[in-house]
Amino acid sequence: MSHLLLHASILGAQGLLLLAMACSIVRMVRGPRAQDRVLALDALYVNAMILLLTIGIRSGSVLYVEAGLIIALLGFAGTVALAKFLMRGQVIE
Repeated sequence: MSHLLLHASILGAQGLLLLAMACSIVRMVRGPRAQDRVLALDALYVNAMILLLTIGIRSGSVLYVEAGLIIALLGFAGTVALAKFLMRGQVIE
């Protein structure tokens, strides 16, 4: 019983994460300002990371967890670079 409940809750979480990713993509395309697009990109990579973690939980593979960590590191660095570019107009001083 608990195995079925865990499987159903993971599938539900994955469905909601896909919906959140779709909303982030819509905001990236339709965002009126560049700041909205950067924030949508940040939300998109966080949702993608969590989706990979739930896939890793469901499959029992550690590879998905490592891929989620790589996405988290690269996404954070990308968000910082874009924010610095929007604030100062250049990334490297």
